[in-house]
Amino acid sequence: LLYSALTGISVGAGIVLFKFCASHVIKASTAVYEIIRANPVCIPAALIVLLLCAALYITVYRFHSNLRGGGIPTSIGILRGLIPFRWIYNFCGVFAMSMLTFFLGVPLGTEGPSVQIGTALGRGVTRMGSRTAGKKHAAWDRYLMTAGACAGFCTATDAPISGMMFAIEEAHQRISPMIILVSTISVTAAKVTSNLLSPLLGINTYLFAPMRLITLKPRELWLPILIAIAVGLFAVLFLKYYLLLRTLWQKFTALLHRMMPKFMKTTVGASLPLFVVFLLTLIAGCISETNLSSGHHLIEELMHGHLAWFMLIVFVMVRMSVMIFANSAGLTGGMFLPIMALGAMISSIIGGYLITHTPLTSGYYPVVVVLGITACIASMMKMPLTAIVFAIEALSAHDNIVPVLIVSVLSYFITEVFEVESINEVVLEHRLEDMRHGKEPVTVDTTVTVGADTFAVGKQV
Repeated sequence: LLYSALTGISVGAGIVLFKFCASHVIKASTAVYEIIRANPVCIPAALIVLLLCAALYITVYRFHSNLRGGGIPTSIGILRGLIPFRWIYNFCGVFAMSMLTFFLGVPLGTEGPSVQIGTALGRGVTRMGSRTAGKKHAAWDRYLMTAGACAGFCTATDAPISGMMFAIEEAHQRISPMIILVSTISVTAAKVTSNLLSPLLGINTYLFAPMRLITLKPRELWLPILIAIAVGLFAVLFLKYYLLLRTLWQKFTALLHRMMPKFMKTTVGASLPLFVVFLLTLIAGCISETNLSSGHHLIEELMHGHLAWFMLIVFVMVRMSVMIFANSAGLTGGMFLPIMALGAMISSIIGGYLITHTPLTSGYYPVVVVLGITACIASMMKMPLTAIVFAIEALSAHDNIVPVLIVSVLSYFITEVFEVESINEVVLEHRLEDMRHGKEPVTVDTTVTVGADTFAVGKQV
């Protein structure tokens, strides 16, 4: 428990620094894209920079492949013992490569890398601790990495209870007293550390500013039902679309590899698929700033006013496609905020239609967007409990608990009916396939003697 507190403090400090750097990098990225949109003559220079960045990514990934992909699926794989990693390289690598991703404007978020950084620091606390903690009690390593992941989620989103639910519902998918204890202590320590350090660096602790939402009356509960059905069906289509685009991406990269002459099958040749992703990002960013970055500002904009429905449909398709291609290519970055942005856009389309064609007033618009985001987390990420708590903690839905319950449960139920997996599970599964490609599975039969006082006594094998 003491090490859990130390983990929370270190993760709280680390993620505050990460958010501070990310905010400035994203501002710089926005300024650069404004210059490019105003001066198209800069595009050739931008293409050269993108090609160099793609080569840099490939070089780093060759030495540290665990830096690839979404931070949350990677952290889940690490916590389940499926992905090996070295904590110091992972911490520094995720920090640096995420900054480059944000600067390029790729629509990936900060919360995934925050969870992965927290996981790495959890192992770091174990490794730098006493000989007893690091070697005699090897199981502490997994618990402290869990504590770090929860603290990372909490500090990135300012949702401490949601961070604890993340450990139970997604990372371990089980409840135990020790998981609850380590997550509670680390989240508390991280929250206190974040609250102390954030004002010093001039950054907000909260993900979204508190809002005053209209409280839905019992006769208006048809609204969350409608949103849940719409977002649930969209989640099913999104997960199917993800599989389709990933398949197309694999065929494209395989074709590119076959067509390439032998002398190009080096760093330059391997970086071309990433260059294609960066090129798509550049095109999307030149069309509109809305297509760039994590979508945090887009969500805030939609909470306080809606864009034209036809523009939102275009933004949904562009952001969704570029995000999936970026994730398939293995770029470092998170999908939590970008998925929330998709939920905000879909519910914004619904809200705009209802306000125009029904007696609902514009005051209902923010609550529609909040319910859409909640349904998106519950359905796409298959985390209904986390979605409920997150809506109350981070989205100011404390006066709409029943509507939040309805959208979470119903949208999750729809994805269960269509038998689609969580986006995190799908990404992790594909990540493991890529790691094991070309390798033969090895089965080892062994005997283990369980000591009289070991933690494994009485546990399932």
